[in-house]
Amino acid sequence: MNIIHTVILGIVEGLTEFLPISSTAHLEIAQRLLGIATNDFIKSFEIAIQLGAILSVVFFYRKELLGASFLYIRNILIAFIPTGVIGFLLYKIIKSFLLGNIFVVITTLLLGGIFIVIYEYKSRNKIEKNLDRKIENLSVRELLILGSSQALAVMPGVSRSGAVIISGRILGLPRILITEFSFLLAIPTMFAAVSYDLLKTGVSFTGGEWSNIILGMIVSFIVAFVVIRWFLSYIQKHSFAIFGWYRIFLSIILIIFLVYL
Repeated sequence: MNIIHTVILGIVEGLTEFLPISSTAHLEIAQRLLGIATNDFIKSFEIAIQLGAILSVVFFYRKELLGASFLYIRNILIAFIPTGVIGFLLYKIIKSFLLGNIFVVITTLLLGGIFIVIYEYKSRNKIEKNLDRKIENLSVRELLILGSSQALAVMPGVSRSGAVIISGRILGLPRILITEFSFLLAIPTMFAAVSYDLLKTGVSFTGGEWSNIILGMIVSFIVAFVVIRWFLSYIQKHSFAIFGWYRIFLSIILIIFLVYL
Protein backbone atom coordinates (compact mmCIF):
# COMPACT_ATOMS: atom_id res chain seq x y z
CA MET A 1 0.00 0.00 0.00
CA ASN A 2 1.47 3.36 -1.05
CA ILE A 3 0.81 6.97 -0.02
CA ILE A 4 -1.86 7.49 -2.68
CA HIS A 5 -3.73 4.41 -1.44
CA THR A 6 -3.49 5.71 2.12
CA VAL A 7 -4.87 9.14 1.20
CA ILE A 8 -7.74 7.65 -0.82
CA LEU A 9 -8.74 5.31 1.99
CA GLY A 10 -8.50 8.19 4.48
CA ILE A 11 -10.85 10.25 2.30
CA VAL A 12 -13.29 7.34 1.98
CA GLU A 13 -13.29 6.85 5.74
CA GLY A 14 -13.86 10.54 6.43
CA LEU A 15 -16.68 10.76 3.90
CA THR A 16 -18.58 7.70 5.12
CA GLU A 17 -17.97 7.28 8.86
CA PHE A 18 -20.88 9.45 9.99
CA LEU A 19 -23.31 8.87 7.14
CA PRO A 20 -25.68 5.86 7.37
CA ILE A 21 -23.95 4.08 4.49
CA SER A 22 -21.21 2.13 6.34
CA SER A 23 -17.59 3.25 6.28
CA THR A 24 -16.36 -0.34 6.64
CA ALA A 25 -18.22 -1.39 3.51
CA HIS A 26 -16.81 1.51 1.51
CA LEU A 27 -13.29 0.88 2.74
CA GLU A 28 -13.65 -2.75 1.66
CA ILE A 29 -14.89 -1.70 -1.79
CA ALA A 30 -12.17 0.96 -2.20
CA GLN A 31 -9.51 -1.53 -1.14
CA ARG A 32 -10.61 -3.99 -3.81
CA LEU A 33 -10.81 -1.30 -6.51
CA LEU A 34 -7.28 -0.18 -5.64
CA GLY A 35 -6.04 -3.75 -5.85
CA ILE A 36 -4.88 -3.85 -2.23
CA ALA A 37 -4.67 -7.41 -0.92
CA THR A 38 -6.42 -8.13 2.36
CA ASN A 39 -4.08 -9.01 5.22
CA ASP A 40 -3.88 -8.45 8.97
CA PHE A 41 -2.31 -4.99 8.57
CA ILE A 42 -4.98 -3.78 6.14
CA LYS A 43 -7.71 -4.95 8.50
CA SER A 44 -6.05 -3.11 11.39
CA PHE A 45 -5.46 -0.05 9.18
CA GLU A 46 -9.18 0.14 8.34
CA ILE A 47 -10.00 0.05 12.05
CA ALA A 48 -7.26 2.49 13.10
CA ILE A 49 -8.01 5.30 10.63
CA GLN A 50 -11.52 5.49 12.04
CA LEU A 51 -9.87 7.10 15.06
CA GLY A 52 -9.05 10.12 12.90
CA ALA A 53 -12.72 10.57 12.05
CA ILE A 54 -13.68 10.16 15.71
CA LEU A 55 -11.16 12.80 16.78
CA SER A 56 -12.97 15.20 14.46
CA VAL A 57 -16.08 14.65 16.62
CA VAL A 58 -14.08 15.42 19.76
CA PHE A 59 -12.85 18.62 18.13
CA PHE A 60 -16.27 19.56 16.75
CA TYR A 61 -17.99 19.07 20.12
CA ARG A 62 -15.03 20.19 22.24
CA LYS A 63 -17.01 22.92 24.05
CA GLU A 64 -19.90 20.58 24.86
CA LEU A 65 -17.53 17.87 26.06
CA LEU A 66 -15.42 20.20 28.20
CA GLY A 67 -18.54 21.60 29.86
CA ALA A 68 -20.44 18.31 29.95
CA SER A 69 -22.41 17.33 33.01
CA PHE A 70 -22.05 14.00 34.79
CA LEU A 71 -25.32 12.75 33.24
CA TYR A 72 -24.14 13.71 29.74
CA ILE A 73 -20.95 11.62 30.03
CA ARG A 74 -22.65 8.85 32.00
CA ASN A 75 -25.33 8.34 29.37
CA ILE A 76 -22.81 8.10 26.54
CA LEU A 77 -20.86 5.49 28.50
CA ILE A 78 -23.99 3.48 29.35
CA ALA A 79 -24.91 3.30 25.67
CA PHE A 80 -21.37 2.17 24.88
CA ILE A 81 -21.60 -0.90 27.16
CA PRO A 82 -23.43 -3.29 24.74
CA THR A 83 -21.03 -2.48 21.90
CA GLY A 84 -18.00 -2.81 24.13
CA VAL A 85 -19.06 -6.22 25.44
CA ILE A 86 -20.08 -7.62 22.04
CA GLY A 87 -17.00 -6.20 20.29
CA PHE A 88 -14.70 -7.75 22.90
CA LEU A 89 -16.39 -11.17 22.78
CA LEU A 90 -16.54 -11.32 18.97
CA TYR A 91 -13.16 -9.71 18.21
CA LYS A 92 -11.62 -12.82 16.64
CA ILE A 93 -14.70 -13.55 14.54
CA ILE A 94 -14.84 -9.94 13.34
CA LYS A 95 -11.18 -9.88 12.29
CA SER A 96 -11.01 -13.38 10.80
CA PHE A 97 -14.40 -13.73 9.12
CA LEU A 98 -16.46 -10.54 8.91
CA LEU A 99 -13.85 -7.98 7.83
CA GLY A 100 -12.95 -8.50 4.19
CA ASN A 101 -16.06 -10.58 3.47
CA ILE A 102 -17.69 -8.96 0.43
CA PHE A 103 -20.76 -11.20 0.65
CA VAL A 104 -21.49 -9.95 4.17
CA VAL A 105 -21.02 -6.37 2.95
CA ILE A 106 -23.46 -6.77 0.05
CA THR A 107 -26.11 -8.43 2.21
CA THR A 108 -26.01 -5.87 5.00
CA LEU A 109 -25.87 -2.93 2.59
CA LEU A 110 -28.96 -4.17 0.77
CA LEU A 111 -31.02 -5.09 3.84
CA GLY A 112 -30.04 -1.90 5.63
CA GLY A 113 -30.97 0.19 2.61
CA ILE A 114 -34.38 -1.46 2.28
CA PHE A 115 -35.06 -0.96 5.99
CA ILE A 116 -34.16 2.75 5.85
CA VAL A 117 -36.32 3.37 2.77
CA ILE A 118 -39.33 1.55 4.26
CA TYR A 119 -39.00 3.35 7.59
CA GLU A 120 -38.65 6.78 6.00
CA TYR A 121 -41.63 6.10 3.70
CA LYS A 122 -43.88 5.10 6.59
CA SER A 123 -42.82 8.04 8.75
CA ARG A 124 -42.70 10.69 6.00
CA ASN A 125 -45.72 12.58 7.37
CA LYS A 126 -44.83 12.04 11.00
CA ILE A 127 -44.42 15.27 12.98
CA GLU A 128 -41.37 15.32 15.22
CA LYS A 129 -42.16 15.45 18.91
CA ASN A 130 -40.09 15.75 22.07
CA LEU A 131 -37.89 18.42 20.50
CA ASP A 132 -36.77 19.46 23.97
CA ARG A 133 -35.19 16.07 24.70
CA LYS A 134 -31.51 16.14 25.59
CA ILE A 135 -28.78 13.55 25.99
CA GLU A 136 -28.90 14.06 29.75
CA ASN A 137 -32.51 12.88 30.06
CA LEU A 138 -32.37 9.79 27.88
CA SER A 139 -33.56 6.80 29.89
CA VAL A 140 -31.39 3.76 30.61
CA ARG A 141 -33.77 1.69 28.46
CA GLU A 142 -33.30 4.05 25.52
CA LEU A 143 -29.55 4.11 26.02
CA LEU A 144 -29.23 0.32 26.05
CA ILE A 145 -31.42 0.01 22.94
CA LEU A 146 -29.27 2.55 21.11
CA GLY A 147 -26.08 0.86 22.29
CA SER A 148 -27.34 -2.56 21.26
CA SER A 149 -28.27 -1.18 17.85
CA GLN A 150 -24.78 0.22 17.42
CA ALA A 151 -23.39 -3.23 18.25
CA LEU A 152 -24.96 -4.52 15.02
CA ALA A 153 -22.23 -2.59 13.21
CA VAL A 154 -19.73 -5.34 13.99
CA MET A 155 -21.22 -6.65 10.74
CA PRO A 156 -19.49 -4.76 7.89
CA GLY A 157 -22.06 -2.82 5.90
CA VAL A 158 -24.55 -2.28 8.72
CA SER A 159 -23.39 1.30 9.50
CA ARG A 160 -22.83 2.21 13.11
CA SER A 161 -24.34 5.68 12.78
CA GLY A 162 -27.23 4.41 10.67
CA ALA A 163 -28.20 1.75 13.21
CA VAL A 164 -28.18 4.27 16.06
CA ILE A 165 -30.05 6.95 14.11
CA ILE A 166 -32.84 4.68 12.87
CA SER A 167 -33.24 3.08 16.30
CA GLY A 168 -33.46 6.51 17.83
CA ARG A 169 -36.06 7.59 15.30
CA ILE A 170 -38.14 4.50 16.10
CA LEU A 171 -37.92 5.46 19.77
CA GLY A 172 -39.33 8.86 18.84
CA LEU A 173 -36.16 10.89 19.37
CA PRO A 174 -35.64 14.07 17.30
CA ARG A 175 -33.34 13.74 14.28
CA ILE A 176 -30.83 16.32 15.47
CA LEU A 177 -30.56 14.77 18.93
CA ILE A 178 -30.12 11.20 17.75
CA THR A 179 -27.69 12.19 15.01
CA GLU A 180 -25.50 14.10 17.44
CA PHE A 181 -25.74 11.23 19.91
CA SER A 182 -24.57 8.78 17.23
CA PHE A 183 -21.52 11.01 16.70
CA LEU A 184 -20.74 11.21 20.41
CA LEU A 185 -21.34 7.50 21.03
CA ALA A 186 -18.66 6.83 18.42
CA ILE A 187 -16.01 8.39 20.68
CA PRO A 188 -15.74 5.65 23.35
CA THR A 189 -16.67 2.99 20.79
CA MET A 190 -13.88 3.70 18.34
CA PHE A 191 -11.30 4.60 20.98
CA ALA A 192 -11.91 1.19 22.53
CA ALA A 193 -11.90 -0.64 19.17
CA VAL A 194 -8.71 1.02 17.91
CA SER A 195 -6.88 0.71 21.24
CA TYR A 196 -7.73 -2.98 21.59
CA ASP A 197 -6.79 -3.80 18.01
CA LEU A 198 -3.47 -1.93 18.17
CA LEU A 199 -2.70 -3.58 21.50
CA LYS A 200 -3.22 -6.94 19.81
CA THR A 201 -1.40 -6.24 16.53
CA GLY A 202 0.38 -2.88 16.66
CA VAL A 203 3.69 -4.22 17.92
CA SER A 204 4.14 -6.13 14.66
CA PHE A 205 3.81 -3.07 12.41
CA THR A 206 6.80 -1.62 10.61
CA GLY A 207 7.74 2.06 10.66
CA GLY A 208 6.25 2.48 7.18
CA GLU A 209 2.98 0.88 8.26
CA TRP A 210 2.72 3.21 11.25
CA SER A 211 3.31 6.14 8.87
CA ASN A 212 0.41 4.94 6.71
CA ILE A 213 -1.87 4.70 9.75
CA ILE A 214 -0.98 8.21 10.98
CA LEU A 215 -1.44 9.73 7.50
CA GLY A 216 -4.77 7.94 7.09
CA MET A 217 -5.92 9.30 10.45
CA ILE A 218 -5.01 12.87 9.52
CA VAL A 219 -6.83 12.70 6.18
CA SER A 220 -9.93 11.10 7.70
CA PHE A 221 -9.96 13.73 10.47
CA ILE A 222 -10.05 16.63 8.00
CA VAL A 223 -12.65 15.10 5.69
CA ALA A 224 -14.90 13.88 8.53
CA PHE A 225 -14.97 17.33 10.12
CA VAL A 226 -16.39 18.80 6.91
CA VAL A 227 -18.90 15.96 6.57
CA ILE A 228 -20.19 16.43 10.15
CA ARG A 229 -20.95 20.10 9.52
CA TRP A 230 -22.73 19.29 6.26
CA PHE A 231 -24.72 16.34 7.63
CA LEU A 232 -26.09 18.27 10.61
CA SER A 233 -27.30 20.95 8.21
CA TYR A 234 -28.73 18.43 5.74
CA ILE A 235 -30.89 16.46 8.19
CA GLN A 236 -32.71 19.55 9.38
CA LYS A 237 -34.62 19.67 6.07
CA HIS A 238 -34.28 16.20 4.57
CA SER A 239 -34.99 12.57 5.47
CA PHE A 240 -32.51 9.69 5.43
CA ALA A 241 -34.24 8.02 2.47
CA ILE A 242 -31.57 9.03 -0.05
CA PHE A 243 -28.99 7.07 1.94
CA GLY A 244 -31.23 4.00 1.88
CA TRP A 245 -31.62 4.23 -1.90
CA TYR A 246 -27.87 4.72 -2.25
CA ARG A 247 -27.19 1.55 -0.24
CA ILE A 248 -29.62 -0.44 -2.41
CA PHE A 249 -28.09 0.91 -5.63
CA LEU A 250 -24.55 0.19 -4.44
CA SER A 251 -25.39 -3.38 -3.37
CA ILE A 252 -26.98 -4.08 -6.78
CA ILE A 253 -23.87 -2.75 -8.55
CA LEU A 254 -21.70 -5.01 -6.40
CA ILE A 255 -23.87 -8.05 -7.17
CA ILE A 256 -23.62 -7.35 -10.90
CA PHE A 257 -19.87 -6.88 -10.57
CA LEU A 258 -19.44 -10.23 -8.81
CA VAL A 259 -21.69 -12.11 -11.24
CA TYR A 260 -20.38 -10.77 -14.54
CA LEU A 261 -16.76 -9.82 -13.87
